Amino acid sequence: MAGALPAATLPAATRLGLADTLRAGSAGLRSRPLRVGLATLGISLGIAALVAVLGVSSSSRADLDRRLDQLGTNLLTVVPGQTVLGEGAELPAESVRMTARIAPVYSVSATGRINASVYRNDHIDVGDTGAIAVLAAQPGLLGTVGGGVAEGRWLSRATSILPAVVLGARAARELQVHLPGTRVWLGGQWFGVAGVLEPVPLAPELDNAALVGWTAAQTALGFNGHPTTLYTRSAAPEVEAVRSVLPATVNPQSPYEVRVSRPSEALAAQRVTHRTLDGLLLGLGAVALVVGGVGVANTMVISVLERRGEIGLRRALGATRGQIRLQFLMESLLLAGLGGVGGVIIGVLATGGYALTQHWPVVIPLAAWLGGVLVTLPVGAVAGLYPAIRAARLTPVAALTTP
Repeated sequence: MAGALPAATLPAATRLGLADTLRAGSAGLRSRPLRVGLATLGISLGIAALVAVLGVSSSSRADLDRRLDQLGTNLLTVVPGQTVLGEGAELPAESVRMTARIAPVYSVSATGRINASVYRNDHIDVGDTGAIAVLAAQPGLLGTVGGGVAEGRWLSRATSILPAVVLGARAARELQVHLPGTRVWLGGQWFGVAGVLEPVPLAPELDNAALVGWTAAQTALGFNGHPTTLYTRSAAPEVEAVRSVLPATVNPQSPYEVRVSRPSEALAAQRVTHRTLDGLLLGLGAVALVVGGVGVANTMVISVLERRGEIGLRRALGATRGQIRLQFLMESLLLAGLGGVGGVIIGVLATGGYALTQHWPVVIPLAAWLGGVLVTLPVGAVAGLYPAIRAARLTPVAALTTP
């Protein structure tokens, strides 16, 4: 055609740099702050849930580890198992003395279940026991299990022969007895309360028990002298070795009738339960994140519909489809990124506030900090992909003429 420029002389499309792309993408967000804020909130709530779940569970575990370090995890518990006939076995009366002969064991004590009940007074109905166990206890028990006395004093060799009782923390609440000197009706006779224990983390069965002296239990309550639970403390490096020889030491004739456990195993099982709950909560957080992604997609689709004129004008001025697509994709990424940063801040504040109320150390894993932001970028990319492609497909004429 006459007067037409050769194809080689047509100006080439200008490539947008990163700074220009960021400016173009952020311009659309700044023009609609309310809608952007609502869309960002959806992403923020999902990320905040993820960060809070990871932070609270990590803080809880850190507190548990701290307490275990203070209490020690070298406590082993021995209980009777079953005979070959399936009947309940019995620990020998001399099992405490035999266990003390194991070289790495530096502390051993025991309790024995007594067939008796304890009541606040002698007018309480016989069936209203509150499930409080009555146990014979040796003087060294408290030191072995790492317990402490909240009120009064613990049983000594002198008071072990007297009608005195020490109540566990939960048992004291059940009986509504909080001060030493009070009398309780135990085994059909009056016993004076010598003390009340603090909760015992490594031996929680003692919290709901009434503990009487070993000798007093035999003389006044018909206790047969056979321990039902034996507690041992040994040198930390030798715990597993001690554990392997305990059954044969406690009951040489029938070692298979002895069960040895470790309180830290129960705590490990508790951690597994916590991890299962964490998984459920993370799932809920993921659902919230998906909902936030849908909100981003909705915001971007509406933005494309509202900004047809802008798209048409930019296309008429020479913007390519790739540049339009990149602009709207950048808007979506910025929107999701804002939501991710906001969610991390909210999650960190929530974790810190809860941990401080529980007197826990505040521990937030690095994965929560980084993942909270990085997870949102794929969400933003997926959510903004369709609106970006739709905007890029608009021709200048259609964009400028369609109302």
